[in-house]
This record gives sequence, C-alpha cells and structure tokens, in this order.
Amino acid sequence: MTAYAAVVLSGGAARRMGGVDKPARPVGGRPMLHRVLAAVADAAPRIVVGPAGPLPDDVRLTRERPPGGGPVAATAAGLALLAPGTATVALLAADLPLLTPEAVADLRRALDGSTADGACYVDGDGRRQQLCGVWRVAALRAALDRLAAGRGGTVDGAPVRGLLAGTTVREVAWSGSGPPPWFDCDTDEDVRRAEEWTR
Repeated sequence: MTAYAAVVLSGGAARRMGGVDKPARPVGGRPMLHRVLAAVADAAPRIVVGPAGPLPDDVRLTRERPPGGGPVAATAAGLALLAPGTATVALLAADLPLLTPEAVADLRRALDGSTADGACYVDGDGRRQQLCGVWRVAALRAALDRLAAGRGGTVDGAPVRGLLAGTTVREVAWSGSGPPPWFDCDTDEDVRRAEEWTR
C-alpha cells in the first residue's frame, strides 16, 4: 500500500458530555485520542488539530482558524501541514477509541484498489462515517477550494457533508472481528459501551 499521513480532529465542544475534554477521556485505560494515534502509528506525519494534552514526540499539533471553527476548518489546518507530495491521508475524529491498525489498513486497501476520492466506513444503517476514512489529498484540497469559493472564501462552520458532497466515496462495511472501528463516543453512555468492548 502507498504511504499515508494522518490528521486527527480533536476539537469540538462535547456539549453532550458537559463540555469536557472528550479526546482525553480514557477508554480501556488510555485517552481516546491516544488510542486513535496508536491505530495510525505507521502514518507519517501524524497531525492533531485542536487542543490536546501531551502527545508523542513525533506528532505535530496545530489549530484550526478560528479556534472552534469546526471540523472542516480543522481539516484545512491539518492538510496545510502536509508536504506537497503527500498523496493519501487518514482523516479521523479523535473520539474513535475502537479504531485499530487493521481497520485503517482495510480502508487504505479499499482506496488503493479504486478510482474513488476516498474510502470510509458505513455503519449498520448504511450511514457514512466520514471522519473514519482515508482520502486522496488532492481531492480533499479541491473540495476545500470549492467549498470556500461558495462560502465567501471561508470554511469556518461548514459541515463535513458539505465538504465531501462532491467527492466519490468507496463505502466500506466492517467485516472484521470485534467491535465496529467507526464507533464514536458522543455521550457518557457511548464511553461506557466502548469500555465494555475493550474488556
């Protein structure tokens, strides 16, 4: 498979958790953000966008502009740190504690074997988990340019579905053993379920 980078989005207000630092919430004894970073340990570079506590030495940290500008602004900030020749990037939310290297590898294989702009997981109801995917960097940059052009030059506050609306996506159903890697933790109950899966 081709080499890849990883951009992990760790912003967000976590309103359904009372505004806590959600990526720092432990699952299975490790912060969710660190579990996501471990799933992309073979990526270079690894970039975290948003506030974050201590990170591994090889992980770069940046912020979206303006801070709190949402996941599309964070995506733009992460892509801005990639070298011009970077072809593929895993774009991931920081609240995916069940993500594994095997699950990321499945996405990379799905993209490598297609002409699509990206590959992302779909849940049991067929909904795309767009922040659990691997994308062609050129396609994401073009999508950012299109979106900004239609919004007066800014992507602040834009939804992810708006960014990816014009892209071709290969949908991947999780067929591995274990819990779904796309499971994100938006509530305390979600964290409890993830904890049960990691036992």
